[in-house]
Amino acid sequence: MKYVRIGKTGLKVSKLCLGCMSYGKGQTHSDWTLDEEHSLPFFKRAFEHGINFFDTADAYSEGASEIVLGKAIREYSRREEVVIATKFFGTTGPGQNERGASRKHIMNAVDASLKRLGTDYIDLYQLHRWDYETPFEETAEALNDLVRAGKVLHLGASSMHTWQFAKALGIQERNGFTKFSSMQPQYNLVYREEEREMLPLCLDQGIGVIPWSPLARGFLAGNRNKEGSGNTARAKSDAFARHLYFREDDFEVQQRLSEIAAAKDLPPMKVALAWVASRAAVTSPIIGATKLEQLDQAVESLDVILSDEEVKKLEEPYKPHPVLGHN
Repeated sequence: MKYVRIGKTGLKVSKLCLGCMSYGKGQTHSDWTLDEEHSLPFFKRAFEHGINFFDTADAYSEGASEIVLGKAIREYSRREEVVIATKFFGTTGPGQNERGASRKHIMNAVDASLKRLGTDYIDLYQLHRWDYETPFEETAEALNDLVRAGKVLHLGASSMHTWQFAKALGIQERNGFTKFSSMQPQYNLVYREEEREMLPLCLDQGIGVIPWSPLARGFLAGNRNKEGSGNTARAKSDAFARHLYFREDDFEVQQRLSEIAAAKDLPPMKVALAWVASRAAVTSPIIGATKLEQLDQAVESLDVILSDEEVKKLEEPYKPHPVLGHN
């Protein structure tokens, strides 16, 4: 396994991050998420591969994902070796203050996550989405207090407009607050809008980039068809993916990917993931797996080398997309 630092920090993470949205059974996505018994083998295999970086959120399966991650760390590894990234913002209860990025919600959310994870601190605490109702000054001060209290080591953010992220970084810097060290955007061969502004900003500012959905929720692994479904439980029921992808242009990219993968005698997912992982701005793509062979193949993709000509052919069919995934 290769290891890289997140942005300008000294925090070293594996070149692949295991996304934990599929692990832990709750009400959300219950038709394709795995219960604790069937989730734990994925963490064991990840540790065996040298993966030390895990991304979850308090909203995943109503917190069950964090519980499973915490148990896996205790059973298969040591807390000192593992980098835990979790997120706040999503709805965690019925009350008016149980979502968003207000000081009240942040303070409640972090303590709840720490309890579920069974740890004293979170390595990377991330703002899941931009809060249009809360002044960012309030959010920034609350997050800074968490770092000062030792509950959080580093801060990150996820999908938002570049102007919002730039505004946030400016507010943090002017006030002497701890700044975001990472950005978690949607980025893959069929959604490359972040190349316009967000990725150049992150390169310029030394911000680590941890892309979500590098395989476009399975679209680039070949398990989606033009009817919007596929041969996996998630593909058959994932309405969000149908909102994100399935444009005619996307299938042109998918076809080009298949051609190059066939020429290299590789599964398309290995080529698609190798492309994302090799981008200059990218630190560690977040991969999901509900079959152990998917996890194995993701790790193997790190050894795939794409020529300049292959990269050019992969990128050539892409057409601009509307901004997606910020809500």
